[in-house]
Amino acid sequence: MLSVSSVAVRAADAGSSQADQAAVTNQLLMQKLEAMEKRMRTLESELRQRKQQPPATAQAAPATPPQSGGPRAVNGAKPTATPLQPTDAMAKAVADTASDKKNDLFGAGANPVPGIPGMKIGMYGEVKFGSVQNPNANGQWQNGFDMARLVLLPTYQVTDNIVFNAEIEFEHAGAGFDNDDKLHGTAEIEQAFFDLRVNDHFTLRSPGVDLVPISFNNLYHEPTLFYSVQRPELANGLIPTTWVAPSAGFYGKIVDGLNYQVQFSQSAEDFGDDFDHRGANGAPIPGGYAAGVTGLDALAFAHAPLGDFTQMSNQIAFAGRLSYTPSFIPGFAGSSAVYYSPNITPRGAYGDDGRLLGSNSMLILDTEARYRLPNTGLELRAEYAYVRFGNPENLRANNDSLDDNNVGKDMFGYSGEIAYHIPMGNILGSDWEAVPFYRYTHQNLQTGAVFGIDPVNGFNNPTGHGDTTFHDIGVAVFPNPSLVFKLNYTKITDKSVTGPQNDQVLGGVGWLW
Repeated sequence: MLSVSSVAVRAADAGSSQADQAAVTNQLLMQKLEAMEKRMRTLESELRQRKQQPPATAQAAPATPPQSGGPRAVNGAKPTATPLQPTDAMAKAVADTASDKKNDLFGAGANPVPGIPGMKIGMYGEVKFGSVQNPNANGQWQNGFDMARLVLLPTYQVTDNIVFNAEIEFEHAGAGFDNDDKLHGTAEIEQAFFDLRVNDHFTLRSPGVDLVPISFNNLYHEPTLFYSVQRPELANGLIPTTWVAPSAGFYGKIVDGLNYQVQFSQSAEDFGDDFDHRGANGAPIPGGYAAGVTGLDALAFAHAPLGDFTQMSNQIAFAGRLSYTPSFIPGFAGSSAVYYSPNITPRGAYGDDGRLLGSNSMLILDTEARYRLPNTGLELRAEYAYVRFGNPENLRANNDSLDDNNVGKDMFGYSGEIAYHIPMGNILGSDWEAVPFYRYTHQNLQTGAVFGIDPVNGFNNPTGHGDTTFHDIGVAVFPNPSLVFKLNYTKITDKSVTGPQNDQVLGGVGWLW
């Protein structure tokens, strides 16, 4: 009996142990199932967001042009809610960069920032080096180097339809002020705004800092998107790239292949001096100041400041842009834009004769086109820019006792470019492409005689320096759509007696990801 009892007890213990083991196993299985279910819910949520989120506009690649409105995810690099119309085959290498970057909601950076869901960071930059003529040294050739810019592109998805876009730019090796640095670079916020997407046809852009939507090159000026080392000449004055302003607006799709953007911004101002010449009263200080609009630099120094309520005008400007990729012309993309300010004269503006300067409106028109002939390497680009002043006699340049910077009733410029894409084969594990190009640009910043105090007998007296022609020839080599090596020669002529004495032989490295 004792033996039987002992066996029974051992059997009961074994049964209990098996039951306990089974319970533990079941518990582990349930935990694994719950973890798998949770992971599936997360994946389903991510998939749902990707399906619902607006496709990002390709960073204005020359090949696959973006539509109006979207932040330049690479002018630029920002993600956008405006859908890209991939109908253009232009500059495939560059286009691939843009599309890779833009197909992701955030455009830049394929991976989220660790520990911050929804946060991503992209980056672009460019280095320049070579030899240039120095007009201040009688045209002497001088070698040089410029760490031109390094730009960070953070984006954050607040919700499925609200996205924050920003651009933080370091120019000329940063912002050093020590003797060891020798060069005072800059660090600035070039974009910072929220996009609130209602649907494909309407996205509201919050108040913030944004690019003025005029000219393709102002919106999309990353170094992989143009072939010369320097930015195209029309973007260096007539369109003062990079032109950013305090602003708000909206954009969207009209129909497939046709998009729009509308922006209201702080007006440009005819003031080109530093903050030491801005009085606490919000007007230029007495004793003279530099003009913002001139016959030498066009609008290059007419930007309104972005910070601390230091703008010198209450004026709001308007800009509108249409971008188009017509399906009946495969490979073609273009845009047309207008900018209008009722008055660019700062409060308290004056001439050297003591006269207060009256109001002066400014109108800018720009149209551009890009065409990649299907199934070939041929690419063509063209642009026309026009600026007109309502009362040029009230411009500071015409009233500052300087004769060489005077401005007429209007300014204009146009350019044409031809390039050819040549596959180079697989080198170092990637498919390389060479793009030789030639670009012709002509601009006239001093077109007509107007009344003012500067010139003899009260009339504008153009010196010829503002009537300039540029010949750019070179090659851009793309080891990858996100990296480019450049080499080009720029020949510059004008109508002055001495000539511009500013030819350039430059090399460069540009990147975007």
